[in-house]
Amino acid sequence: MSVLSKDHPAVVLSLDSQHLASIQAHANRTYPEECCGLLLGTSDPTGKTVMEVRATNNIWREEAQSDLTKKRRYLIPPEAMLVAMKYGRTLGLDIIGIYHSHPDCLAEPSEYDRAAAWQHYSYLIVSVPQGKAGDVRSWSLNDQQVFHEEDVLILQDSP
Repeated sequence: MSVLSKDHPAVVLSLDSQHLASIQAHANRTYPEECCGLLLGTSDPTGKTVMEVRATNNIWREEAQSDLTKKRRYLIPPEAMLVAMKYGRTLGLDIIGIYHSHPDCLAEPSEYDRAAAWQHYSYLIVSVPQGKAGDVRSWSLNDQQVFHEEDVLILQDSP
């Protein structure tokens, strides 16, 4: 089964430039390990709008699979998900996605990313070649368990 699909519906993930800068800074700080975090916002059938970015710790434990480290895996603490859900509820927001970095790899989901993904989330991936955040792409999983790329719209901050 292919992890990626070339054709995709017109779904847009919108976030402002400060959100993107926060994600990129997190990716740079954690290099050469993967960073991870949550995207809170709103969604409708044509897209999702990020209202807040919440960095989380990567709690991947090498003991679980000794050949896979934080350089190639991430795990968001379950309690961070719960806290974000409760916090979002107070603001009328949902967790609409998860972001993570790919140190020295493309901003494309891996087979592991696909196997761990949930259909209603966007997965924003930032490539981090040689410690400097680069390409940013977003993906969503369809009901056949195949990733479709989402368009990413970076909104300029209001003066």
